[in-house]
Amino acid sequence: MRTEDVLAAIATGLWRWDNASGTVSLDGEAARLLGLPAEPVVLPAVAVRSRFHPVDWNEVTGIVNLAVAEETLAEARLRIMDVDGRVLRTVRSRSKPLANRTADGHVDYALVGTLQEIAEPQPGTTAVHTPITGDWRRSREAFLLDAGRALAEARSTAEVLRVAASLSMPGFSPDGLAVFGAAGDRLKVIGHHGHGPGAEAPFTDMRLETDYPAAQVVRTGRAIYLPSPEEYRRRFPATWPLAQRFGRESWAFLPLVVAGRTLGAWMAAFKHPVSFSPDERSVLTTVARMLAQALQRAGVAESERELTTGLQRSMMPQLGPDIPGMTIAARYVPTGGGLQVGGDWYDMIPLPSGRFALVIGDVQGHDVQAAGLMGQLRIAVRAYASEGHRPDAVLSRASRFLTGLTDSYEDSDVRSPRFATCLYVECDPATGMLEVARAGHPDPAVRMTDGTVLMRPTAGGLPLGIVPDTDYPTSRFTLEPGETMMLCTDGLIETGGHDLDTGWARLRAILESDPHRPHDPGSPHDPGSPEGAEGTAGAEDPESLEKLADLLVQAVHGPSSHHTTGPLADRREDDIAVVLLRREGAGGAGALPRSPARRTMLTVAQAEPERIAGARRQVRELLHDWAGADQVDAAVLMVSEMVTNVLTHTDGDALLVAEAVGEPGVRRLRVEVADASDELPHMRDPGEMASSGRGVLLMEMLADRWGVDPRGEGKSIWFELDERTEDGRAEPGQAEPGPGPGTPA
Repeated sequence: MRTEDVLAAIATGLWRWDNASGTVSLDGEAARLLGLPAEPVVLPAVAVRSRFHPVDWNEVTGIVNLAVAEETLAEARLRIMDVDGRVLRTVRSRSKPLANRTADGHVDYALVGTLQEIAEPQPGTTAVHTPITGDWRRSREAFLLDAGRALAEARSTAEVLRVAASLSMPGFSPDGLAVFGAAGDRLKVIGHHGHGPGAEAPFTDMRLETDYPAAQVVRTGRAIYLPSPEEYRRRFPATWPLAQRFGRESWAFLPLVVAGRTLGAWMAAFKHPVSFSPDERSVLTTVARMLAQALQRAGVAESERELTTGLQRSMMPQLGPDIPGMTIAARYVPTGGGLQVGGDWYDMIPLPSGRFALVIGDVQGHDVQAAGLMGQLRIAVRAYASEGHRPDAVLSRASRFLTGLTDSYEDSDVRSPRFATCLYVECDPATGMLEVARAGHPDPAVRMTDGTVLMRPTAGGLPLGIVPDTDYPTSRFTLEPGETMMLCTDGLIETGGHDLDTGWARLRAILESDPHRPHDPGSPHDPGSPEGAEGTAGAEDPESLEKLADLLVQAVHGPSSHHTTGPLADRREDDIAVVLLRREGAGGAGALPRSPARRTMLTVAQAEPERIAGARRQVRELLHDWAGADQVDAAVLMVSEMVTNVLTHTDGDALLVAEAVGEPGVRRLRVEVADASDELPHMRDPGEMASSGRGVLLMEMLADRWGVDPRGEGKSIWFELDERTEDGRAEPGQAEPGPGPGTPA
């Protein structure tokens, strides 16, 4: 019987593709498989090419080139199309490239091979693969690329094991996987897949001397392939009963090696027989190497996370017991890089006087040295405060301590000067009085009972660690019932490309729009109280401060932060620490007075005339929702004039107190500026070219009432404005202003 007859009997056709002549020779069976009459024929290459699916044809050139380079057969699956573009069948082409060198030295190839109709392989089947190039080789390469990418992205041991369990190998996917690790002279199961609960029990504490494939792989560093149960039973009779109950047919045990060290073993078990051809062994070996590297990376990452967690827990204190009349919440978020530790910290310190102190600070840097300095500085501040020192003394001693600490480093690489900013607040829970000392740190912010948020200016000094002996002045103000104070590091303000101004505007919007804050009873903002209700607001949710802390962090690191980016191109992240302190109302948590007042206070020293601009800004922020814009401008002008007069005509400092009382639309603003001089202001008649003398005249024209109150030492000049609309009319229920200002006392 001729060879052609034998091939036709098994539905296999012969073809020859001559690239030089551009022709294709087909026997009768090959022509039939291509949808042509079943007779030998020689066709132009373009006619045969039109019978192949275009996607499949595009891969043929690469397959042939790879087969030529590796001196193997070129194998491809090709979908045959009819003239209407429908797929008739799928054929397998197995061809040998033959090189034909022309007279001019050019090399052309002719493909000589077979075409055979095939069906898709059934799941669980396998076959011995000969050294050929084609579909299986391409699918193997694609599988290894996908597996490498997935394992590289796994960040923990659990994720690595999940990826390993989901790997679907081309043609011989295992249904049972296990990863063994070596711990001393013991073998333990790190993870497994495809086995029932508790199935790993006999293998969890196995000695490495045990006659078990995984133990032998760890001892020798060599893979073991067991293609049949008989082979398993012959080579490992002692442990065969342990494996027999799983009903598997083939096993592969491969070492997990990283940098020449065997970390453990990987088992792949199959329910169907696998011969473990060289190609299959190559795939398993490559997967084992990638799995070992992924487990090594995951172990290092988990160790770093454990170290980070330990550092954070040891350096970030608990807020301690509840304080009567006060609620506290705090958050710390490390920067995104490195060991996830940095120099930010906060603390709450019980004081001998029955008060308590809140401390927040930021050591320069985001590395381990910054974290170490932060831990030592936090302990020092706590020690100084616990001795009963006042806020200014605590910061002075802390600055001296940090200066000596950084100077003690002898290594020039480590000695780079480090400084720290710090804000120390001593709180009296009974009265709400706060004493603040600040060392180069952002000022605290206060949210008042009606939701208005103001940055509270405080006197400050240099950051800690710059000058050993530095004075830190203190500022005092009262946290009224229902008010909330926020302390934060600059990371909360500036992360996301913000400067101090735009970052503060972002946080202010969050604080003022917080849905969990207590509302003024009877106001339109209180959804639970009818208009004009009496009494106090109900108790605030005890968890509301915790929710507000979460909102502030989410505004910086959450999805919404991408919609509130700042004007700066530099979007480097910084550590974040934030502390919230709320004083409860007299009627319990969240109880508010019937008519909440907005109040701000600011001291402008003789040596700090630039703070006059801060005074103007404070008044403008206090009146951010005032009905008449002209009245706001008038108030800002009068405040600027009053404070400037104190600095110009006296030798003392100016103390500004501004308060707005009443319901929106019918509020009254009262501003007082006190000084230590007994000289009273008097009306002047400045000439046209005079540069001064118009202060009292301005108040006479712009204020609804004004006056001067002598005190024991010095005096207080004040004015009042009644809220009016843009047209100058008072709101309903509010009396029109009198014909003249109040009489100076």
